[in-house]
Amino acid sequence: MSVVIDYDKCKGPECAECVNTCPVEVFEIQGNKVVVARESDCTLCMVCVDVCPTNAITVKED
Repeated sequence: MSVVIDYDKCKGPECAECVNTCPVEVFEIQGNKVVVARESDCTLCMVCVDVCPTNAITVKED
């Protein structure tokens, strides 16, 4: 599986909807940006994709 953030679209910590809503805490804020911290914990629920207002997150099952 892969969880990818398109940093050209991501608003970073000022948005952080994915960080706040991911039920298994795949994302976290490091420094001044949102990062995929625990990709292997992803359950493919797609909540992060649904809540991202800029469509910056892509989740794919391998």
